[in-house]
Amino acid sequence: MILIKGGRAIDPMSNTDKVMDVLIDGEKITRICKEIKVIPDGTNVIDASNCIVAPGLIDVHSHFRDPGFTYKEDILTGANCAARGGYTTVVCMANTKPAVDNIETLKYILDKAKGAKIEVLQTGSITKGLNGRELTDMEELKKNGAVGFSDDGKPIMDSSIAIRAMNMARKLNVPLSFHEEDPSLIAENGINKGVVAKKLNLTGSPHEAENVLVARDAILAISTGAKVNIQHISSALSVEIVRWAKKMGADITAEVTPHHFSLNENAVLKYGANAKMNPPLRTEKDRLSILEGLKDGTLNIIATDHAPHAKEEKEKEMRTAPSGIIGLETALSLGITNLVLPGILTIMQLIEKMTVNPAKLYGLNKGYIKEGSQADIVIFDAGEEWIVDKFVSKSSNSPFKGMKLHGKVKKTIYKGDIVYEG
Repeated sequence: MILIKGGRAIDPMSNTDKVMDVLIDGEKITRICKEIKVIPDGTNVIDASNCIVAPGLIDVHSHFRDPGFTYKEDILTGANCAARGGYTTVVCMANTKPAVDNIETLKYILDKAKGAKIEVLQTGSITKGLNGRELTDMEELKKNGAVGFSDDGKPIMDSSIAIRAMNMARKLNVPLSFHEEDPSLIAENGINKGVVAKKLNLTGSPHEAENVLVARDAILAISTGAKVNIQHISSALSVEIVRWAKKMGADITAEVTPHHFSLNENAVLKYGANAKMNPPLRTEKDRLSILEGLKDGTLNIIATDHAPHAKEEKEKEMRTAPSGIIGLETALSLGITNLVLPGILTIMQLIEKMTVNPAKLYGLNKGYIKEGSQADIVIFDAGEEWIVDKFVSKSSNSPFKGMKLHGKVKKTIYKGDIVYEG
C-alpha cells in the first residue's frame, strides 16, 4: 500500500482542490479523505506536504522514434522521460520507419510498450506511407489497438482524402489529428517567415501555410461531424479559426505546445536549431493570441510534440538541421512558470489541459483522481525552482536547457507503482 499524506489534491474532473490523504492499494485508489489515521503495517507513507497531488499527466502528441530511429529515442527511454515529467500515459505518433500503417508495426510497438514504466498508446497513420494519397485500413488498425489516426509530420493536401478519413473516423468513433502546414507555401521549414528569418538569410514558413489547412479542416469537421484535433497551433489566425469552428458546432479540439506558448521567433537567434520546429515559433503577437486561446478554452489541450534528435543532427547549419525539440521532461514546469505564475491559467486549468481534456479526446477512462480509479498520480512542488540540465531522454535538443523553471515533479505513480522519484 501507498499512503500519500497531506498533499493538495487537485482533480479537474470533480473540481476538487483540498488538502487530502490518498490511499493506494494495488493498482487502485481505495480511499480519499481529509485524514487517514489508521495506517496498515508495511504501508509506504509519502509526505506530500507543500506539494500538489494530481492525476497523472496525459500527452496526446509524442514521438518515441521506435521503430526506425532508436538512436534518438525508443519506447522504453521515451516512457522513462515521460515518467520524469509526471506523465503516466502518452499517445505516440505514427511517423516511424516503417510508418504505423500496418498491423505488424503496430503490434511491434504495442508489444514493446508492455515493458514500459507507463502506458504507451499508439496512433495509426491516416494514409499509407504517410503519402497523403491512399487511406490505411483504419478499421483493422483500430481492432488491433490503434487509438486514433494521424499523419503528423506531414499534412494531408488532398481534401477528398481528408473527407474520407473524417467519415471513417466518425464511423469508428476515433479522433483524427492533423498536422497543418501547406508545403507549397514554405521556402524553408522550421523558421517563421519574418524579421528573424531575414537576419538568417532565409525565407522561412509563413503563417498562411498553417491557416489555410486549419480553415479547410475546420470546415470539413463541421460538415462531417468527425472528432478532429488540430495539432501544435502556432498562428493567431488559426486560434481564431478554431474559436469560430467551435461556435459553429464542430467537434474540434486544438492543442498547443509549451514551446509555442513560452517562446517567440526571437528564440531562434539565441538557441539556434534547438529552437527550430514545425510549425515554427512565430511572432510575439501570435504567442499572445495563443495565451488568450488557452485562457478562454479555445486551446484546450497542452501537448508536448516530444521530438528527439541526435546532437550532431541539431548541430548542422540552420537550413538543414531537423525540426523539433524534446518536451516531456519540461512541459509541466513550463506551464507553471509561463502560464500559472503570470496568471494566465489557474493551476486547476493547467492540470485540466494536461489530464482530463487529453483523456476526453481519446475516450480514455483516465485523467482524474477518484476512489476506485486506477492509481495514476503525479506529485509535484509547484513552488520549487530548478535548473533544466540533464535529461532522461536519449536526446537533449531543447532551448530550455540551462533555464530556471518553477515546478518540480517529486513522484510519478502508475497503476500504484512509483515509476519516478525526483
